[in-house]
Amino acid sequence: MLDERKRKILQAIIDDYISTAEPIGSRTIARKYDLGVSPATIRNEMADLELLGYIEQPHTSSGRVPSVKGYRFYVDCLMEPLSLSKHEVALINNWYQAKVQRIDEVFQETAKIISRMTRNISMVLAPQLSPCIFKYIQFLPLDEYRVILVIVTDTGFVDNKIMNIPDGIVFEDLQKIADSINARLGGLSFDRIQTSVLKEIQQTILPGTDLLETALANIKKALFVEKNEKLYLGGTTQMLKQPEFRNIDKIQGLLTMLEEERLLCDILQKKDEDGVIITIGQENKYSGIQDCSVVQATYRIDGQIVGTVAVLGPTRMEYRKIISILDFMHKHLGEILVKYKA
Repeated sequence: MLDERKRKILQAIIDDYISTAEPIGSRTIARKYDLGVSPATIRNEMADLELLGYIEQPHTSSGRVPSVKGYRFYVDCLMEPLSLSKHEVALINNWYQAKVQRIDEVFQETAKIISRMTRNISMVLAPQLSPCIFKYIQFLPLDEYRVILVIVTDTGFVDNKIMNIPDGIVFEDLQKIADSINARLGGLSFDRIQTSVLKEIQQTILPGTDLLETALANIKKALFVEKNEKLYLGGTTQMLKQPEFRNIDKIQGLLTMLEEERLLCDILQKKDEDGVIITIGQENKYSGIQDCSVVQATYRIDGQIVGTVAVLGPTRMEYRKIISILDFMHKHLGEILVKYKA
């Protein structure tokens, strides 16, 4: 256990680092926080906190930053609870009233609300109430012999496959194929795209082309994947603006993780316990998000846990604000869903 002075210094370090993303030195703490002790005393206490594993020194001449252990102590023991203001609650309710017409739109808009309020990635795991919508297919050049086939749905997920370019086909031909498929299928729910329609496309656009057959086979495969749950994402571009992800290796690992719908669903599998659950840094079992924290909460319909809302962001996230938002969603999303259920 930490004594009162060490607690105050650790809290000052974490609060300041969350705000500035800059390592914190003893003089900064003495100047900004009225702790009643000298910079030298703060420096000694920081040395103790570092030995105990609560803070780290990224570079020899720099200040200190929180460790995973420090963040864990912060969220468990130091952080003061925070509730949404009446103004924020009104903003959320007005958003739903303005944007939502059907129950499945509640989940899409919930992802948008959470990402905008937290400036991080939001994830909503929801019951599969309606089929996915086909948005478009696209071919992206990889090299002179191969392309990447991309299939995009309304939830923002991308299915992709590397394909060889058949002899006699140029990239302009591939763009025509994509345009023709998109004109015929774009905006249709997967349950409305019949196999007969795919056969018709196959007969009218470059019949007998292996590449087209492969593209249509991948669309058919997507049509017949039955899911009990659907995952909605929001705020990926906001996450990329965080200073932690200026490192190309970190952002590549994160983006690769976000492409893996199965892994994300595994992270968000419904927990039996109520309330907000926080996993920090290396507490996350997947390597792509071990520089991140995940804050999540379940929600209920008619008393039954049916899904999860979550925020994925850097370990230097605004835990108090994010927890308050997810706590609100945990308590009220079920009521919002019932409102649009009719």
